[in-house]
Amino acid sequence: MLRWVALLLVVLLVALQVQLWTGHGGLRDLWRLQQNITAQKQDNAALRKRNDTLAAEVEDLKHGSEAIEERARAELGLLKPGELFIQVVEPAPDRERAGRRDEP
Repeated sequence: MLRWVALLLVVLLVALQVQLWTGHGGLRDLWRLQQNITAQKQDNAALRKRNDTLAAEVEDLKHGSEAIEERARAELGLLKPGELFIQVVEPAPDRERAGRRDEP
């Protein structure tokens, strides 16, 4: 009788161990969740850095005329009075020019 009880307890222990390692909410799920948390922390850090950069740019635009001037020049192509705009156009490669000569 004692052997049957001991055998039953061993079987129960093995069943509980299997549940702990492979079951829902077990160690495998815990490890996967820890990996997800690590990845999310990395994403959050990158987004936090981006937000800080954008906040600094907003602050520059609110208080600094240099940032506004730089944006106007780069994005809108604006010039100050008396400035001269010169655009340099690179020549086309030889084969493109040759292809154009063949066209009617």
